[in-house]
Amino acid sequence: MKIDRLVSIIMILLDKKRIGAQELADMFEVSPRTIYRDIDAINMAGIPVRSTSGVGGGFEIMQEYKIDKKFFSTDDLSALLMGLSSLSSMVRGDEVVHALAKVKSFIPAERAKDIELKVNQINIDLSQWIGNSNIQSYFEIIKSALQENRLILFEYVAHHGNKRVRTVEPYQLVLKGGHWYLQGYCYIRNDFRLFRISRMSNLKILDEAFTSRKFQKPILEFSDILETMQIKTKIRIHKSIMDRVLDYCTYEDFLKDGDEYYIVDFPFVENDYHYDILLGFGNKCECLEPPHIRENMKRKIHDIAVIYEK
Repeated sequence: MKIDRLVSIIMILLDKKRIGAQELADMFEVSPRTIYRDIDAINMAGIPVRSTSGVGGGFEIMQEYKIDKKFFSTDDLSALLMGLSSLSSMVRGDEVVHALAKVKSFIPAERAKDIELKVNQINIDLSQWIGNSNIQSYFEIIKSALQENRLILFEYVAHHGNKRVRTVEPYQLVLKGGHWYLQGYCYIRNDFRLFRISRMSNLKILDEAFTSRKFQKPILEFSDILETMQIKTKIRIHKSIMDRVLDYCTYEDFLKDGDEYYIVDFPFVENDYHYDILLGFGNKCECLEPPHIRENMKRKIHDIAVIYEK
């Protein structure tokens, strides 16, 4: 049972007069049975939630009840404020400001300094250092389309530079690996697809609305698949790029090789993406084994050299 879900349900019940079990289940992507267990837990914590059956029924906090500010622990409030503050770097608009104001209203004066200290211990900034300047504006356009259930149109650069105009039903914004994506239903593929926002151009909202279909969540966890695809690769690197290599493996994968170099067990999948990673290390990295990957690296380096010799 997730404490963040319980806290979120309480906030929803405080904001809405009444809400149904199925609506809550859809909102948190759990079963109605799980929601009933959550409501029982909230009741046991001392917040009286009653349910009404029939048309228009649902859960509601008894109107005469006023929630005690001490219900939320310092850690609960700190976690909520950290999450909302991190969203404010990307999500503009009144909704985040209002949510922050509501959470702050639960902070007792005697705990304000302690909570502020905890919140400031972690700073999550989702905005980019550098890169595609359209991402922030596109994020806002997609967010509006999501709220209004309207189709979007954009040009998209897929693998190998293939560019095509896409008409898409937007369903979910996704942050993964430091990049923003849109999960939507593509009219060209007639299926759900995950689109990286930085690869979009000429994005616009269409006047046409759509009726939501059964949402298909994107597959975001590939660790099991990658383990079966990965090849044991050894590279020799100069210490000057050690910090960059640590983005892909752990310090335990490094073996000292003299004063200036390391031998590294590098996780490698045989595709263009991973070859480009090794090439990006330049002359500070040498692939030692397996032999066929070393030969492929030599060929790719030769092809690059030919371009500059013309």
